[in-house]
Amino acid sequence: MSGRSRAGEEFARLEEILSVLRGGDGCPWDREQDETTIINFLLEEVYETVEAVRSGRPESVCEELGDVLLEVVFLARIYEEKGAFRLWEAVRGINSKMVARHPHVFGSERRENARDVLCAWQRQKREERKSDSLLDGLPASLPALAAAFQAGQRAAAVDFDWPGPAEALGKLREETEELRRALESGDREAVVHEVGDLLLAAANVSRKAGLNPELALRQANDRFRERFSLLEKLLRERGKDFDGLAPGELDALWEEAKSRLSGR
Repeated sequence: MSGRSRAGEEFARLEEILSVLRGGDGCPWDREQDETTIINFLLEEVYETVEAVRSGRPESVCEELGDVLLEVVFLARIYEEKGAFRLWEAVRGINSKMVARHPHVFGSERRENARDVLCAWQRQKREERKSDSLLDGLPASLPALAAAFQAGQRAAAVDFDWPGPAEALGKLREETEELRRALESGDREAVVHEVGDLLLAAANVSRKAGLNPELALRQANDRFRERFSLLEKLLRERGKDFDGLAPGELDALWEEAKSRLSGR
């Protein structure tokens, strides 16, 4: 049996499992779920998949992709029960969309590089949605840093962008100076404005460097937690706590923790 046939067989079995679980003789917990509760599980599984990819462990990625697929099929099952649509319609929809958005592969159009493909993709999406702006359709629930990244990508598709990361970094320096002046002014509204501009500029630097800022920040958060946990351990080992530390002692411990964990 080919891998493609096996995938279809296993997918059909997952559909059947959800049908049984949601049926009259199925699982009480599964029957109680609705589209609102499944959204929470879907988001959780997507983030766990991201972590699995970052871990570099294919076996974890395999498991988490299965979990994501479960939530997708579960959600489709709920809508099928409502008479809204069936799962095969959702699959047919994405199949049709992928073929239509790749006329350079499935049709006769010619596109020379990835940038041409991206520009055409964004243009076609705008036409399909009958929207007036490239930025229409960004989910309101998208994390702000991820939204900044996506907005920058869409604007870049029509050349509204910096030539490279160095130029984007210049904008970051500019926003840093404007934030400094806002802080000195004591104007809270101005500070909020400039902090937002600074974060947006940082997201664009990351994008121009070929990095997703949401993932970069997650890695920074992980490093901070690891270093701070080591700092706390060093304090305990030396019979100290945060209260009563001599000036500069905390900074020295932080630098020691960073040094011990260098490269992580």
